[in-house]
Amino acid sequence: MTTSGTTPPVTWLEEAGQRLGLLPGLGGGLAAWQRAHRGRWVDLLRPWDGRSLHPGASACQPLAPWSNRVSQGGFTQDGHFHPLWPNTAGDPYPIHGDAWLQPWELVAPSSRQAVMRLRSRGFNGGPHDFEAEQQLTLDGGGLTHRLSVRHLGPERLPYGLGLHPWFPRTQPCEVQAAVQGVWHSHPDRLPLSHARELPADWDLHRGIAGAGRLIDNAFTGWDGRVRLRWPTLGLSLHGQAQAWLGDQPLPGLCCVVYRPEAGDAFCFEPVTHPIDAFHLPDRPGLVELAPGQSLVLQLRWDCQPD
Repeated sequence: MTTSGTTPPVTWLEEAGQRLGLLPGLGGGLAAWQRAHRGRWVDLLRPWDGRSLHPGASACQPLAPWSNRVSQGGFTQDGHFHPLWPNTAGDPYPIHGDAWLQPWELVAPSSRQAVMRLRSRGFNGGPHDFEAEQQLTLDGGGLTHRLSVRHLGPERLPYGLGLHPWFPRTQPCEVQAAVQGVWHSHPDRLPLSHARELPADWDLHRGIAGAGRLIDNAFTGWDGRVRLRWPTLGLSLHGQAQAWLGDQPLPGLCCVVYRPEAGDAFCFEPVTHPIDAFHLPDRPGLVELAPGQSLVLQLRWDCQPD
């Protein structure tokens, strides 16, 4: 384990020909995940540039106590309206909760494993009171990233979780995942209607390119598995996401694909609920936690020669 002198500082884990950079002071994000391949370090995530102080510039952000956008200025729970305020410049809606906007505490890191923790109380005027934890472990096969929240407020509230990794598309990249449908969106990126049929260049079943026309949509009925390939590099990532309410498996995972038309990266985000689930029928994927209850999302990445 080493800590660099950048601002904010990066703590590096190294194990089995891999390096993982942690940014607890920048929203509990990741600075980089790299693998030794063909005599050089290859970025498996788009790395932090070492200068930007915006949490979205990190290689991966934790999403809690909910993911993506929430409309209508907040949500109602048990007859009580809870306001949520915009939290990102240029976006009229609050997005991705508040965990990614706060500094985390790094706890007892070793060469291959580290824990980051956050205690959040009504950040930015929001109603959620919780503690969150990220456990990151490198091993011979890859990386395990486990995110959990425990609700500490006095009343039941809906929660959701997500992880927001950015993948490099400086090399051609392909993404494949088994999904059952997609939420089409209004121009403001909020859900408009659900469809089973996928446009040809959005068809995750067959695989899509990491570069192309804009996608910023939630895909439903995801089985939790994803494969990313960089054919010219000769590497692939195989991901497996799982979620639990306490010790009970949580079904119905979603994934959000954010493929901007420009830039050097795109996102494949494992999430427990679709965009603006607070205002969709039956609030799909959101989980009401009583005081003391916990929600967990785990993402396992295996890196393999392709």
